[in-house]
Amino acid sequence: MERLQKVIANAGIASRRKAEELITNGRVTVNGKTVREQGIKVTGSDKVEVNGVPLSKEEHRYFVLYKPRGVLSASSDDKKRKVVTDYFDMIPERVYPVGRLDYDTSGLIVLTNDGDFANILMHPKYKVEKTYVARVKGIPTRETIKQLQDGVRIDGRKTAKARAHFMSGDKGKDKAIVELTIHEGRNHQVRKMFEAVGHPVQKLKREQYGMLVLGNLAPGEWRELSVHEVKQMYALATTGKK
Repeated sequence: MERLQKVIANAGIASRRKAEELITNGRVTVNGKTVREQGIKVTGSDKVEVNGVPLSKEEHRYFVLYKPRGVLSASSDDKKRKVVTDYFDMIPERVYPVGRLDYDTSGLIVLTNDGDFANILMHPKYKVEKTYVARVKGIPTRETIKQLQDGVRIDGRKTAKARAHFMSGDKGKDKAIVELTIHEGRNHQVRKMFEAVGHPVQKLKREQYGMLVLGNLAPGEWRELSVHEVKQMYALATTGKK
């Protein structure tokens, strides 16, 4: 038996959180009866319908997209702006982004229709690392880099320990390139961390998520993950080993 919201997510209808909203709003029936209770469990023999349409289990799909700047990390937008799922119109399964990258941030984002996979990548307890490369204003000192590594206070609380590496600097243009690896997923965290140490971000790109990298992808291009990569990500999140 599995929780109803998980069954809906695994069918590719919606993320688990959205599935919970569908249940609360009375848009889900089990064996012909409307269900609004969260956490109810169903079996493979139960008939589950969402908006009157029976569920059919989709094959799980996993993708890495090089998100360009100026694209929303969402499945839709009421202002008709471009979203990451626009790049997957030819895919029959409904995939959705795992977590978010800011509108003005480019780089690696994962899309899938596997709710369990998405959950382990996003859940704080699994501490999956994400690596960013930032162009910042000014030239950070060694002390500043140490601050980023030890954690800085943003939104009233200190960030977890991170890895920070000064890559290059241009005193004439008063800018530098810094690599930062974090495992938290707080709102606008990387930008806020650099702002907190006095070096506002001018340009930001996510280079790596767990063991996944962009490779030779260009902005707007994507590739499907191999079975081995998916297993590696599960292992990395749950055991800390690739």
